[in-house]
Amino acid sequence: MGKYLYILFAFIVLSSCGEYQKTLKATDIGKKFKMGEELYDQGEFAKANKLFAQIVPSYRGKPQAEKLMYMYAQSYYGMKDYYVSGYQFDRFADSYPKSEKLEEASFLAAKSYYKLSPVYSKDQSDTKDAIEKLQLFINQFPQSEYLSEASGYIRELDEKLERKAFEIAKQYNTILDYQASIKSFDNFLFEFPGTSLREEAMYYRFDSAYQLAIFSIERKKEERLQSAEGYYKDLMKGFPETQFSESAVKMYEQIVEELKNYSTKS
Repeated sequence: MGKYLYILFAFIVLSSCGEYQKTLKATDIGKKFKMGEELYDQGEFAKANKLFAQIVPSYRGKPQAEKLMYMYAQSYYGMKDYYVSGYQFDRFADSYPKSEKLEEASFLAAKSYYKLSPVYSKDQSDTKDAIEKLQLFINQFPQSEYLSEASGYIRELDEKLERKAFEIAKQYNTILDYQASIKSFDNFLFEFPGTSLREEAMYYRFDSAYQLAIFSIERKKEERLQSAEGYYKDLMKGFPETQFSESAVKMYEQIVEELKNYSTKS
């Protein structure tokens, strides 16, 4: 019995594949639309997409065009081709500004860009584009049912940009480019005042300033020691019980000792 069921199943699959190929090669756009919609409803997005791509030009200006273009964009999203789905959803929103699907399409366009955002260690151009798209969506649909989800994506992407900027500044510290590290941490703290990485950033900024001062040429040493001392005080003011207290205090004590040399000279 099982053998016959398997044969029957194989026959059905082959028949449906044959029918799909036949429709793909046919000239009847109505038949392509109907089968494409059926495949779309079944989650067969790649197959549906091939059919939709063939008939999109023929349906421009027709009543069915709005539905077709929405499914066409969705099929790319279902295939995880987010570059194209973002473009197609934007195109749909521009073409059908009065559509009942406008809000959903606009959200999915923004979400497509969000999906393109890479890990923080890579270039973040797509992340910035996604934040811009999501913010535009929120501005356009402030009462949207997708508002909470869109806001959550923006927070996630902002944190990714924070981590990227922090790691760049920290990398400068690692490779001993202390001036670049200090400047990068200054910029980081200015751009992300509410960051959860604030304590760590302030510590590494102080560490960079300390290293720069201690190994400085003589004519710049006093000024750099004083600058490092200021960064230490900023750290302790912001985080009096900092997790970096032990190493920070040791560095500060050495700075104080070094500065004594200049007070006796004057």
